[in-house]
Amino acid sequence: MIAAIRGTLLSKTTTQVVVDVQGVGYLLNVTANSVSGLQVGADVLLHTVLVVREDALTLFGFQSTLEQELFDLLRSVTGVGPKSALAILGSLSAGDIASAVALDNDSVFKSVSGIGPKTAKLITVTLAGKLVHLVGVNTSTKSNENDFSSVIEALVSLGWPERAAIDAVQEAEKESPVGTGQDGILRLALALLGGSKSKSVAK
Repeated sequence: MIAAIRGTLLSKTTTQVVVDVQGVGYLLNVTANSVSGLQVGADVLLHTVLVVREDALTLFGFQSTLEQELFDLLRSVTGVGPKSALAILGSLSAGDIASAVALDNDSVFKSVSGIGPKTAKLITVTLAGKLVHLVGVNTSTKSNENDFSSVIEALVSLGWPERAAIDAVQEAEKESPVGTGQDGILRLALALLGGSKSKSVAK
């Protein structure tokens, strides 16, 4: 299993890069967002997923472990293969994906080329409840039940600005029943952030 590759970036296209590791060039499939942040000749570290098929061994590269884990989660959805998962990550941020799942808003995924209505719905259904664990919100201790700083950190890690994350968590606290844990606050905050984003786009 190849979990990560560190080396010199030899070349890049809009969807692939070649990384030289001690004289061996590794071809990796990446998102357009990842490519834009990489410079030819620079040292790079990419977290990788190796997809094995009868006729090919294909490497996919990611700049963060969050992207890598989202890629694996998306591939767990029936009808979503590696290329489709990469297309989703290239079109949507982690925050977009988390909000769409929290809101059960499959139209977000239908906007990605190659993702049909049935698959889009399956994504929201299959990933429901799985992103909370991914962003690492700690719900294991009762003493932290009313400390939502880790929820804010989780939202920021998904790409939301810190101010927006704080406002969403505070609003979620007001709307939630007393005793609601971090899991519930995160879900509601994601829904609030997604809803406000939809409203701003509509205007």
